[in-house]
Amino acid sequence: MVFFVAQGQNVKLLKGKVIAPGEDVTGVTIQNVSTKKATITDFEGNFSIEVRELDTLVFSAVQLKRKILPVTEPIFNSSFVRVPMQAFVNELREVVVLPYNLSGDLNTDAKAMNVAPVTAESLGLPNAHAKIPTQSERKLMQASYGKFNLGMLLSPPLDPLINMITGRTKMLKNRVAVDKKYAKTNAVEASIVDSLFLSELKIPKRKIADFMYFCEVDDEFQQLVSRKDQLLLWEYLLRRSKLYRENNELE
Repeated sequence: MVFFVAQGQNVKLLKGKVIAPGEDVTGVTIQNVSTKKATITDFEGNFSIEVRELDTLVFSAVQLKRKILPVTEPIFNSSFVRVPMQAFVNELREVVVLPYNLSGDLNTDAKAMNVAPVTAESLGLPNAHAKIPTQSERKLMQASYGKFNLGMLLSPPLDPLINMITGRTKMLKNRVAVDKKYAKTNAVEASIVDSLFLSELKIPKRKIADFMYFCEVDDEFQQLVSRKDQLLLWEYLLRRSKLYRENNELE
């Protein structure tokens, strides 16, 4: 076990692995909010990051629920830690689990706190893995193909042709694209603790939604979200927040 000494405190390279069954654990961002250092997991979920006792680590990814891990004495003295994470399966803006009554043993605490979500997959329902179209996607399908009925087999509907001529189909396609961008932006916003917006990005809480829209309309933001590279995305947000503050006289 290797320790360093920095300003009178022991600093250790903590090694561990993020575990999220059925989910991609590549590129999960680990931020030490106490020292302002960060790293990301490899394709197997492994990571290493310098920590001190009582530091706080924040684990985040678009597809996973954020996890806050205080570096307690047992964790600091561990040679290897396993960090369980859950899939992001709801639309709640933020869920923060306060570290009360925790033993410091990740395996014990995870069993006590980790409740498997009830989903269509866990209930074994038919078509559980089928993607549910959004309202905009349903309107686009209806405009393109019309409502199905047995008469369509004998006489094709005229509505799709009329919608194409009037431009309604194109308008609905644009709306679907906008909805997808908005969903990605919401996922990124939900993966960041509000306190990091204030302390690191220096964005006031009342301006967070406006700042995220400022990022959403930028092609680079959309490309980084699609790549799922959390570290590059965080670097982008730092750069973009500086420009946003200058444009809005928040400096």
